[in-house]
Amino acid sequence: MDKSPMLREEMDMPDPLFPMKIHRNRFGKSGQTTFPNHWHAHLEFIHVMEGEARFTCNAEQYDAKPGDIFVFNSTDLHYGITLSENVFYYAIIIDPVLLHSRTVDAVETKYIAPIASSRLRFANKVSDDPLVRESLTSLIEEFFGEAFGYELAVKSWIYRLLTALLRHHVAVQFSHEEYSSRLRKLERIDPVLRHIEEHYSRKLSVEELAAVAKMSRYHFGRTFKELTDRSVTDYINFVRVNRSEFDLRHSDKTITEIALTHGFHDVYYFSRLFKSYKGVPPTALRKTN
Repeated sequence: MDKSPMLREEMDMPDPLFPMKIHRNRFGKSGQTTFPNHWHAHLEFIHVMEGEARFTCNAEQYDAKPGDIFVFNSTDLHYGITLSENVFYYAIIIDPVLLHSRTVDAVETKYIAPIASSRLRFANKVSDDPLVRESLTSLIEEFFGEAFGYELAVKSWIYRLLTALLRHHVAVQFSHEEYSSRLRKLERIDPVLRHIEEHYSRKLSVEELAAVAKMSRYHFGRTFKELTDRSVTDYINFVRVNRSEFDLRHSDKTITEIALTHGFHDVYYFSRLFKSYKGVPPTALRKTN
């Protein structure tokens, strides 16, 4: 079995007494992976400032342009790739511990606890919501300004942000049992996703991947589809096409060489599949670059 680290990302916070952080992320090339497929227990918000990108969350793809805001809930599998040069965005990562009340009050029981445990989940893409945008922008300004009392201001903007999301952007609510079940399944599938990321260029059978998860072939297939919304074959091809796209944009390899490098042994099949995922054939993408 593959002993590599799981796709669950464990995060250290610079200040344990104020467990949140903001990353400034800039990428100069189109086709770059902004972050590999992973999940974590934290809330993450992305505010796109420049350029275009594509974010995948639980197998749903979203195109990102300046002004767009993305929410990744706890246990959301997410992946990013640039679609243009000069992409810049802020990534705000919040440990739910920061939000909890010391006493069991209405705010804690009705809102914070369900958000922290991901039983209440927000829509992944938010566009054209002035209150959400104002809350994130002000939060970022206060965080980097570090004026006296900035922690209090940042925390107040987080609560205002959550209020806006609760009122207009709730996607689904899970029971405690449903969330616990999803978490257990994700931890079983986690080593499989890492195994695919590292070995996608060779033939991978469902039997091999089911063995990595220590599950029966039938149960593994159902669980994988439930968590990723893709069949095993579809997911492997998705990874292969995304890796191929970067080489098409930034290498001098021929299309045949790229297809072979990334696990496709029939260049015509590669071209058809690439077009089905990306909307254009690899020859057209190569010409634009």
